[in-house]
Amino acid sequence: MGCIEHKKSPATKGDSHSNSSGVTVTVPDSPDYNPYDVMEPRLPSKTPIDRRNGKHVKANDIPPEGVYLPNNNILAPHMKSPEYVQLSNAAAITLGIMGGRMYRCECTRCLNLLLTYPEGCRANCAYCGLARHREAERDYADRNFIRVDWPAVPMADIVDIVAKDPENSPFHRMCISMITHPRSEQDTFTVLEQWTDKIDPGAIPVSILSNPTTMTRDDVQRTKDLGADIFTVALDAATPELFDRTRGKGVQSPHKWTKYWEIMLDAKDIFGPQKFGAHIIVGMGETEYEVLNLVQDLVDLGGHSHMFCFFPEDGSLMDHLPATPRDQWRRVQLARYLIDYRDVRVDHMSFDDEGRVKSYGISDAELADVIDAGIAFRTSGCPGKFQDDISACDRPYGDSPPSNIASYPFQPKKKDIKKIRKQLDIPVAVK
Repeated sequence: MGCIEHKKSPATKGDSHSNSSGVTVTVPDSPDYNPYDVMEPRLPSKTPIDRRNGKHVKANDIPPEGVYLPNNNILAPHMKSPEYVQLSNAAAITLGIMGGRMYRCECTRCLNLLLTYPEGCRANCAYCGLARHREAERDYADRNFIRVDWPAVPMADIVDIVAKDPENSPFHRMCISMITHPRSEQDTFTVLEQWTDKIDPGAIPVSILSNPTTMTRDDVQRTKDLGADIFTVALDAATPELFDRTRGKGVQSPHKWTKYWEIMLDAKDIFGPQKFGAHIIVGMGETEYEVLNLVQDLVDLGGHSHMFCFFPEDGSLMDHLPATPRDQWRRVQLARYLIDYRDVRVDHMSFDDEGRVKSYGISDAELADVIDAGIAFRTSGCPGKFQDDISACDRPYGDSPPSNIASYPFQPKKKDIKKIRKQLDIPVAVK
């Protein structure tokens, strides 16, 4: 299986913990939503000098040999991009680099590549398994990210495998995920050139998951010139306050909301309508109205939103907090789909005093059809070859365990729709 089991248990309803101000916060008994006051990350601890910036990995300088499978019991070899990249377990299984099967699905339709360096990502995002504070206890190549391990593989090997028959590849898309590192831009260009030199982007389109903090408008333009098809920005947080708390100075991290928007608007100009978008994590303390208002803003600009359900990533600064309740997640999934693909506007919907969706702005019959079709509840991301509203990037179980699926990496069956309806508490009042 491509999923890792978590040894720590996230907070459950009724649990209490102290926030960074020493105030005791109780997780509400109601499973309706994750409130802002509850979802406060803990502060990062100080990293020992000998563990900073991958110092011990570089000092030992063990040469890599082929594929490296994450193993925290040994010293990671000295691997770095562009020669090496990491890829998700699902992508490694689909590529044939490692064995295994994914529950109820054919692994993944997107080849997700992650830049890698001994120093790791220099940002410190509270919800992320790759965050800088983790260098105190785990080498970068051994860190989990969106619930799974990421084997490190020579980029040349990946290109050679896919280039044998790109037209019939199981992959509908390739995505280069940047990290916060001084070499990230130049190495992204190199990895992209390695790909397009041997693989026609018309056969397998390329997406860029960018790192706006270190990018310029010229960098965005260059990714387009080198053959990228879609450019995305991981806003992740739905509001400026939440962004600063989880991605900025609140956790000693360099990211700024304004810089992320600057680069996304550059992408809007350079890539054009339907070719740019933003990642958003639901359930980190925003209201449903706030996140759906952001979705509407993106649609009005000509872009798309790619949704993730918050899950307490093992080793992150938020691993003690509750995962997004399924009723909150399903309401946002459904409303987001209607805004993104069915021309419903957020101002057509209604919300209660806590910002929760009360009605979806369409008839009961229309709503029933959308729910029964099931696509609204699939993983959202850059499109594949099936249809525009079915993501190539299906990220199997990246935001939930298979036992309680948040984003379906496959077409939901009747039994899944029945469960989804129960989570939505449908029928609901609709206009």
